[in-house]
Amino acid sequence: MRASILLPLATGVAGLCLAASTAQAQDGSLSANEAAALRAEIATLKAQLLRMEQRLDGATGAPQRTAPPTTPPATVAAAKPAPQTEIAWKGSPQFTASGGRSFKAKGRIQTDVGYVGRPDGSTDRGLGYAAEMRRIRLGGEGSLGAGIGYKLELELSDNGVDLVDTFVTYKTGPWQFALGNQNQFQSLDELTGDTSGSVMERAAFTDAFSFERRLGLAAQYEKAAWLLQAGLFSDDITALSNDSDGASGGDENNSYGLDGRLVYAPKLGKTQLHLGGSAHWRDLKRVGDAGTRYRQRPYVHTSNTRLIGTSTLAVRDEAHYGLEAAFVRGRLHGAAETHWLESDLATSPDARFFGAYAELGWFLTDDTRGYKSGIFDRAKPRKPLGGGGIGALQVNARYDHLDLNDGPIVGGRQDALIAALIWQPVEYLRFNLNHAYLAYRDATPLADGDRDYGVHVTGARMELDF
Repeated sequence: MRASILLPLATGVAGLCLAASTAQAQDGSLSANEAAALRAEIATLKAQLLRMEQRLDGATGAPQRTAPPTTPPATVAAAKPAPQTEIAWKGSPQFTASGGRSFKAKGRIQTDVGYVGRPDGSTDRGLGYAAEMRRIRLGGEGSLGAGIGYKLELELSDNGVDLVDTFVTYKTGPWQFALGNQNQFQSLDELTGDTSGSVMERAAFTDAFSFERRLGLAAQYEKAAWLLQAGLFSDDITALSNDSDGASGGDENNSYGLDGRLVYAPKLGKTQLHLGGSAHWRDLKRVGDAGTRYRQRPYVHTSNTRLIGTSTLAVRDEAHYGLEAAFVRGRLHGAAETHWLESDLATSPDARFFGAYAELGWFLTDDTRGYKSGIFDRAKPRKPLGGGGIGALQVNARYDHLDLNDGPIVGGRQDALIAALIWQPVEYLRFNLNHAYLAYRDATPLADGDRDYGVHVTGARMELDF
């Protein structure tokens, strides 16, 4: 009789255990809810089985058995798996948790040495040899879940500490919105990271036309081969945070501008194409203050000398626009841009200036240039140093042009031929060696009054980026 009473309950418990093991074998694992439900039902059947055993023991005079400590079914059903945090290595540790939350430390070190040949008759002490820490940057980026992300970076350069990328983002589907200090959408060369560029310094027009990060609200739409970017921006963080008024910033520094960029980047077979254009308008709100100058260094940043540059201009507003083209196919890559700047002057006819560059690059190793979301990205050596190879080895050639002459305004003209050799032993470390010849017209006059001359420039950079 005892066996006939207990057999159905024992069979039920065994059946549930078998069902659980079968489901795990078929699916690989049970969900948290399914596992909790099975544990609760097994615990209930075990409790019923124990009560039947105790009744039978009482009827037969056998010693009463007691129940082992168990977790109440309600507690088991409510139990949740412990949260898991994954750690990956992307130049620095990246922590990822459930719910789309993550954090990654970011940093950058760039050390430069440079030599600018001194033309005969020049006494400029800013030319010659120099060395500097080009950039030291530290910060972090991550996400808070629900499509919300953030980025904060501090940079030490030019003997000062500045905020660089410092913003909060919200992403939903193909849309992304950003609020904070960020790059405007002005040029492929400007938006490409300085540790991913094909030469040490960006195109001459990006500095001469004062491309920089500014505080603003931006929107981006990216789907398939299309990328659309637009934003409303005030001034840069340094000017906005200055306590004084007038030319150096403060309450009177109320400039604002609109920027937009459109990119079409289809993949045709093994070739990544890039076609783009941008347009910009900015009201400087500074007429009567110190004015505006457009000027440029002799390529390397180690020299503060400007051999070409306009006089101080009373600029009311600026309108500029550019065109972009680029490609990546295996080891070969190339890019070209043109950019026009039109300045509305308060005291003279409007001025129009122009800049452009064109380049080709080739990897001597079996590597390719990275491309992502409308800009060039870092290369990833297929055979890094210590992994069966020497890393990625790349040669690049660029022609760079900047014209700051227009009618009565004679700021000078610079034509540069630049050659670069880049060795990337591992993904986040590069060594960049450049040589450039700069041909000048209407430049800073020499002792004999000559304004047309040439300058040889050599530069080298170690850059660590993570």
